[in-house]
Amino acid sequence: MNAASVWHTPGHTGRYRERVFAARDRLAAEHADLRGAQQRVLTDLVGFNASTRFGRRHGLGRVLTVDDFREAVPVRDYADHADLIERTAAGERNLLSADAPAVYFTSSGSTGAHKKVPVTPRFMRTTFMPFYFAAWAPLIEHFPEVLDRPDAVLNLKHDPLAAPPTTGDGRPHVGASQVDFGARFGEPLAAEPGTGAPWAALPVPTEPGDHLERAYLRLRLAVQSDLRALIGINPAMVAAVPYQLNLWWPRIVKEVRDGTLGGLPHRAPDPGRAAELEHLAEYFGTVRPSHVWPRLRAVFCWTTGVASLYLPALREEFGSGVAVLPAPVAASEGPVGVALDRHASAGSLVASASVYEFVPADQDLAPDCATLLPHELEAGRDYHVIFSHVGGLYRYAVGDVVRVVDTAGGVPRLEYAGRGVRSDAAGERLRDAEVVRALHTALDSGGLALRNVACRVEPAGPEAPAAPAAPAAPAEPATARYVFAIAPRTPWQAPETVRFTAALDRSLAEQSAGYARARTAGRLAAPAVRLLDAEAFDRDWHEAVGTGIRPTQVKDRLFRQDDALWERLTRAPLA
Repeated sequence: MNAASVWHTPGHTGRYRERVFAARDRLAAEHADLRGAQQRVLTDLVGFNASTRFGRRHGLGRVLTVDDFREAVPVRDYADHADLIERTAAGERNLLSADAPAVYFTSSGSTGAHKKVPVTPRFMRTTFMPFYFAAWAPLIEHFPEVLDRPDAVLNLKHDPLAAPPTTGDGRPHVGASQVDFGARFGEPLAAEPGTGAPWAALPVPTEPGDHLERAYLRLRLAVQSDLRALIGINPAMVAAVPYQLNLWWPRIVKEVRDGTLGGLPHRAPDPGRAAELEHLAEYFGTVRPSHVWPRLRAVFCWTTGVASLYLPALREEFGSGVAVLPAPVAASEGPVGVALDRHASAGSLVASASVYEFVPADQDLAPDCATLLPHELEAGRDYHVIFSHVGGLYRYAVGDVVRVVDTAGGVPRLEYAGRGVRSDAAGERLRDAEVVRALHTALDSGGLALRNVACRVEPAGPEAPAAPAAPAAPAEPATARYVFAIAPRTPWQAPETVRFTAALDRSLAEQSAGYARARTAGRLAAPAVRLLDAEAFDRDWHEAVGTGIRPTQVKDRLFRQDDALWERLTRAPLA
């Protein structure tokens, strides 16, 4: 039974609620003994995989404590795991895990190269499923109407493939959003809200790589439903919806009137709904999701990082009373935190999923770097995430940085702060999180808002502000500066832009000692701001998806040093 059929079986909604709330209660109960939960994960991990090639090489059979584990295994990244992963994908067994992978999740990673993340049945049972079910608890507890009808939720990330690509051992190599957990892992209740909607499995043929056409077809169908929630996970997908509605509006209205879908006969013509939709555009002059779905109640996506800069204004596009609930802090390789309540950004550490270690974000990761355990973290600090789990990842530096918001019941609550990579043209060593916080401060200082932002390092030009933020005179002429491409929410006046640029310079120096030193020494010139039109990032997102990249993988990227991609983003729109 596929995901769409599951939601139509009698009693499914009740069973789903029970499973979700049971998973949340289990994770919350584990918080009473965080250290004990972590020790149990370690014991299970090394016991299950001690006889693997990796386990024998590193003496996992002798590991009893986390200190033993630290001595036995260096901190590692994907490249360090890649050889055994590739050999596993080619058909060898018992290399990283005693359990054979059932599927490989794909992940673009920070470099854009596609990873293969082995996903074993044991990993799904012990690490993935409890966190996965618990993640939906705030949504369905506080907005129960999202489960009243299969078509009450537009799930943008659900994108099943009829013929998924496979690795050498015949296992699917797909995104997590493309896996039918019921068929693959015997978990029929794992079908997400929205996967039973009429658009979940499109009734007309599309090319596998034509993601934009599939997005259009889903919106075309959804405008005839009374949506109560939208699931995006990747906030860039959510931000694209208002743009898509206006971009495709004439085609949508015509197909609703004609009863077609992608130009093919679909259902009875609906001239009444078409007239309503036409009136919306005529009356408001633009089309917003709140106009089309006035009873929308919730949006579910990541709420931190670059998205934190534009989500407050974007939320108004979906309705003034719409709640934005945070998706889990997680990567394709495994979970980190999950919100067990309606906190706007943070989730509690999933104590039973992995052995977690952390490194202060200002330090460089190295095989022998010292790590902190969950109970040693401090609120208000940023950390690199390192985890180990039974699926075959060991002291794995995922490349993400999290921020500890607070502790709840002795367990840290974490929010995603950005990628761990740094921009370092002149010793400034800027991180995503530092730039995002500086942008927040600079925007607030002038009461400004933006639709999106990206930045890069360029040679300093004559248009750079003459007065540096730092008081000391430069020791030598600066050769580089940061240029920020910004799409304002509403037009900025020239004096506002000047004040914002100066405030941003000051805020960057406050956030980053490296930036402050580079500015004082004259290695960096003051930043510059390049204002784009309101739809620049929407067009850029569409162009990226149009090249065949799945929408879930086209994410907000703050640092964009690639010349061609920067030109694509910043070029003026066609007249």
